[in-house]
Amino acid sequence: MGFYINNKYCTGCNACVIACKDKNNLDVGINFRRVYEYSEGSYGKLNQGVLQNVQTFFTSISCNHCDEPKCIENCPTTAMYKREEDGVVLIDHDKCVGCRYCEWNCPYGAPQYNEKIGKMTKCDTCLDLREAGEEPACVAACPMRAIEFGPISELRKKYGDTADIKGLPSSNITKPNLVIDAHKYASN
Repeated sequence: MGFYINNKYCTGCNACVIACKDKNNLDVGINFRRVYEYSEGSYGKLNQGVLQNVQTFFTSISCNHCDEPKCIENCPTTAMYKREEDGVVLIDHDKCVGCRYCEWNCPYGAPQYNEKIGKMTKCDTCLDLREAGEEPACVAACPMRAIEFGPISELRKKYGDTADIKGLPSSNITKPNLVIDAHKYASN
C-alpha cells in the first residue's frame, strides 16, 4: 500500500494535516502528516523595477510505509514492524520503550514521540477507517484531491514511479511506497 501525491495540485492548505490530527486526537507538536513548503529563487533589479524569479510548491508527506524502512531496521526492541498482508509499517506499543531511534533514523520524520504515553506513534494509514471501507482521513479531507491511497503497484501503473523531488530525501535510502506527480519546479 502507498500514497500518491499530486504535487501540482497541493496548495499547502493543511486540510490533510488537520484531518489527521483530529482523527488521531494528536497533541500539539505531533503530526503524522505534514505539509512542507519548498521555495527557491531570487529578486533582482531590472531598470526601474524588480524582477522576481521565485518558485514555491507544497508537498504533503507522512509515513511512506517503505520497502526498506530505517525505522524497523534500527528499532532495538523490534517494536516497529511491517504487516505482511499490506506492507503497512506499525508500532507494537507493548514492545516500544520510546527510545526514539526510529524517529532519528527515518529520513521522512514519520515516527512521532508521544510524551503522554512515553512511546512512539505514527501514521497507520487509518486502518480502522479502511477496514470500514473508508479512505484515510488525509485523503478524504483534501479539497484538491491531491492525495490518493491504494496498492502501490496500481498507483505506479496509473501515475508513474517518481518519488524523488526537491526537498525530499533520496528514495534510494528507504524505497518509499510513494508516487509523486511533481510540480514543474519540484523536479530534481
